[in-house]
Amino acid sequence: MMPINLAVQNFSLTSLSGEVQVVKFVNALLEVAVKERASDVHIEPLEKMTRVRLRVDGFLCTAVEVPRNVHNAIVSRIKIISGMDIAEKRLPQDGRVQLEVFERKVDLRISTLPVINGEKVVIRILDKSQTLLELENLDFTKGNLEIYKRLINLPHGIILLTGPTGSGKSTTLYATLQKLNSVTKNIITIEDPIERTIDGINQIAVNTKAGLTFATGLRSIVRQDPNIIMVGEIRDAETARIAVQAALTGHLVFSTLHTNSAVGAVTRLLDIGIEPFLLAAALRGVVAQRLVRRICIDCQKQYETSEMELTALGCDTCESFKLNKGSGCENCNHTGYKGRIAVQEVLEITPVLQKAIIQGAEENVLLKLASDAHFTSLSDDCREKVLTGKTSVEELMRIAYC
Repeated sequence: MMPINLAVQNFSLTSLSGEVQVVKFVNALLEVAVKERASDVHIEPLEKMTRVRLRVDGFLCTAVEVPRNVHNAIVSRIKIISGMDIAEKRLPQDGRVQLEVFERKVDLRISTLPVINGEKVVIRILDKSQTLLELENLDFTKGNLEIYKRLINLPHGIILLTGPTGSGKSTTLYATLQKLNSVTKNIITIEDPIERTIDGINQIAVNTKAGLTFATGLRSIVRQDPNIIMVGEIRDAETARIAVQAALTGHLVFSTLHTNSAVGAVTRLLDIGIEPFLLAAALRGVVAQRLVRRICIDCQKQYETSEMELTALGCDTCESFKLNKGSGCENCNHTGYKGRIAVQEVLEITPVLQKAIIQGAEENVLLKLASDAHFTSLSDDCREKVLTGKTSVEELMRIAYC
């Protein structure tokens, strides 16, 4: 992957001296990050220099390296704009600020961490100017979309989205809430933090310092006559129990969990103490999701598949066929990829699975029962998107082992 070019900015990267130059550098860095569609900026103090990297389409790439002696000035500038204590360098800090970059409102969530050579800074970029995606534009296959739409239109129960950080769970949740939003429904969310605002929905931000956690907030929400509740994340047994109780008393509850698969969400909730018969009665469905890189449409070309790729695709035939790949161009920073698409597995809790959950079936048994009912796994969904030219075998292999 080629480094991202910062040389177009009107300052010297080798001699950042003076407050004005540092301010210009930070401003230019944020502009480049937004332009390159970066989700995060990493500013890392190394022994001999400071390295700045951007996370673009899930992968870190070097943007620039600057002299080590200006690191503290850069960190101080970032602390000032985000409301942190510039004198405190021994403890981690968190801050946030909203800026306008290229006439686009961006929300920056900033975290500092003391490491061996100084303070490491990570800036999470949330572009609030981007419109919310429609459910139909979230790359669900036709079959998975039909199942998911059926689940979200149920009158009550829990629907979970699972996957690692940065797998698009929040995007799917917001698209879902937007789809369900109407004047006839009372929708309330509790989030940490609120990433996007939706007109007509009551959104609450977690405030742990004031005692407002997911659990305490959820207890209050159920007394607000809600139809639909969205809990940003189930982090503990107390939140899980209240969410289950809310679902059993006639509410439709959405939330997220950090598990590797849809079936894994079932065993995770059982492990944290939810009774099997309660979980079976409350849980309606689980969506596991990942993001894979999309092949750049400006430089895509066809090529003959290798034997190893045929094996990865599960093809029985020995005959090679053509797939798409990106050859690399300026529009994709010579990576062959630009943007990302989602791959999903949608698990509907059928009566057969409910019975297995009550009986304490292990994860592999639940997966076998789901597969018998034509459940499409993450790998299968990604494989279909490789065959339709949206992503590559390389991305399929990455998903298979994550």
